[in-house]
Amino acid sequence: MGNEDAVDRYCRISEDEIRALEKTYLFPTYKRYEAFLSHGSGAYLFDLQGRRYLDFLAGIAVNSLGYSHPRISKVLREQGERLIHCSNLLYHPFQGQLAKRLVEMTGLSAVFFTNSGTEAMEGALKIARAFARSQGHESKFRFLCLEHSFHGRTFGALSITAQEKYQAPFRPLLSDVETVSELTTAALHRAFDDRVCALVLEPIQGEAGVRPVPADFMSKARELCDRHGALLILDEIQSGFGRTGKHFAFQHYHVQPDLMAVAKAIAAGYPLGAVLGNAKVAQSLKPGEHGTTFGGGPLACRLALEALDVIEDERLVARAAELGEYLIHGLQVMKSRYACITDVRGLGLMVGVQVGSIAPDVVKRLLEKGVIANVTHGQVLRLVPPLIISKDQIDEFLRTLDCVLAEVTAQPPEANG
Repeated sequence: MGNEDAVDRYCRISEDEIRALEKTYLFPTYKRYEAFLSHGSGAYLFDLQGRRYLDFLAGIAVNSLGYSHPRISKVLREQGERLIHCSNLLYHPFQGQLAKRLVEMTGLSAVFFTNSGTEAMEGALKIARAFARSQGHESKFRFLCLEHSFHGRTFGALSITAQEKYQAPFRPLLSDVETVSELTTAALHRAFDDRVCALVLEPIQGEAGVRPVPADFMSKARELCDRHGALLILDEIQSGFGRTGKHFAFQHYHVQPDLMAVAKAIAAGYPLGAVLGNAKVAQSLKPGEHGTTFGGGPLACRLALEALDVIEDERLVARAAELGEYLIHGLQVMKSRYACITDVRGLGLMVGVQVGSIAPDVVKRLLEKGVIANVTHGQVLRLVPPLIISKDQIDEFLRTLDCVLAEVTAQPPEANG
């Protein structure tokens, strides 16, 4: 049987068969939306019946270049035929080149590649502990995190994910982690002492409802880390690679991290993550102290290099800033007409719309009308469309959301201004 026949065989499956197979053979960890996807093009996804969906979720901020981007597809075919994987005990052409690009983009000094964001956070936590011990500070092992943070689902990352629903089933987690309960400089100051090895935070808290950290809080974080000899670890897994209208969200704050975790959009949908560190921490890990089987493989790194080229060539960072303003303005106009919208916030094309308890119903109705979004923090619509989104597609989204809110609130829709 040829490859084409095999592909057809695996694609010839009904929705009922897909649902039954997953119910029988998968751990039940996901509440799936009722959409059975076949393929994508640009900012649209298509299901098995050929129905089109405008994607305002982008794989949760992963597919920044949309779907089937011709340059990404070309590299995937070419590199897939050359070399997909090799051991990290051997060299390949792309890992060093990608590390150089990331260092130049961030002002940091060294990179460790991973498979995912949660693994990047695990690496950052290990580097923070290793750095403290390399400086002779055996008692410097405490981590600080923020209330409502989300950093991943492995034990280390979960331990600094201060949300009860994620932590409760898996306790006991790592000890020596303290949560800063408010996004205030006073609360942050109270949490610090000389036993803190690192403060971990997201510049924009995605799972907390797309909440940008206040500027004074970020400045105080840097100041207190310096004063107490702690590292500032930024989680840019969701906010990186042009999403917020700058390459990375920390660049809005003019505060430089010591360590940073990235993933999601780095390789245009292919699994890849990284932890980056400054010169101070670059020698904290020695050979054999950390590693990965798949992280930084040739296909992933080659795709990431092409994705960064596309972001630059198509000016997608500036485009995210411009279209983010356009989207937020449209939502603010809608807010003036719908009492259920109590806040619109975000940076670039990372936007949260606070709609309260109706959020799950809104997302369900959007899907029924051919638009994909999701709910975060129970009450917030999270909008993270591909960076290639157009003004016409934003208008399409706004019209659809207007119709849905009119249905949910029994209020007639008006023309968008």
